[in-house]
Amino acid sequence: MPGRVRRRQGFSAAELVVVVAIVGVLSAVVVPRAAAYLDAVAVQGASADVAVACAAARAAAVSRNAHAAVRFDAARGRVVVHVRADTILRRDLAALHRVTLTATRDSIAFNPLGLGYGAANARIVVSRGRSADTVWVARLGRVRR
Repeated sequence: MPGRVRRRQGFSAAELVVVVAIVGVLSAVVVPRAAAYLDAVAVQGASADVAVACAAARAAAVSRNAHAAVRFDAARGRVVVHVRADTILRRDLAALHRVTLTATRDSIAFNPLGLGYGAANARIVVSRGRSADTVWVARLGRVRR
């Protein structure tokens, strides 16, 4: 029809460039923060698993009236709880949370009274990326995060 004005459809190249630039700037700001947040969440979860393993070993030592040990395998990123010949808990933190472990001792033992058995306190550091958390186990069996 001759009297109709034709409507323009689509976007111009300049409009598309502006939108792509805005998206690029926003993703440059958001992506590193999201990665740091995910690292912090993984580290908190893994350090909670370490604290739970220590608490489970202490409770098992008291309930079974036997010595219990928590072993830290830093090379594999694994925490294992043993009572006598039984393995009562195994957490593969490297596979579950993709974290690394460092510990001042390779194991902690609890006696049947629930007290730490051995000569020294232990410090377990859980880390991933720029995030890290420390779990302390005192000689008397107290666990702090």
